[in-house]
Amino acid sequence: MEVRQMATAFLSNQSKVLMMKKARSKLFHFEFWGGIGGHLDYEELNSPMKASFREIEEETGFIQSDIENFRLKYILIESNSGEIRQQYVYFGDTKHMNYIASDEGELFWIDKNDLLSLHTSKIIKFTIEHYLENPQTDDIFVGTVTVDSDLNPQIQWAAIKETVTF
Repeated sequence: MEVRQMATAFLSNQSKVLMMKKARSKLFHFEFWGGIGGHLDYEELNSPMKASFREIEEETGFIQSDIENFRLKYILIESNSGEIRQQYVYFGDTKHMNYIASDEGELFWIDKNDLLSLHTSKIIKFTIEHYLENPQTDDIFVGTVTVDSDLNPQIQWAAIKETVTF
């Protein structure tokens, strides 16, 4: 079984979040919305934040110094199409709202109150819901996608806590 590692960022400016609308991708054959990001290159496997900043600059023109409070908030894990997908999800604030057009999709500043109405993947919708419900937490959460008895996708959250060894 292959492992696909990805990094995704959600950049905010006041009450708006920069979202990308894509007509389709390697994973989906329909229009959908997501954050800014993509796959980790081989040399980035141990540094998903580096990959995230690379993707942000490639897809939006924002450079690292344009972003504040950038932090890892979620590690998402799911099995899909015969592979394990592991996604590192970062959140940060931009100092301005000026982005460049992207070849990856169309960029839009979306009000936080409208995020859940967008057509996203299930795992991203679960993540946005959790983030909006827990805006003040500093914890990093692992989300594992499973299915219930009716085969409907659901997610199980666990906060990562530092262990104390004696």
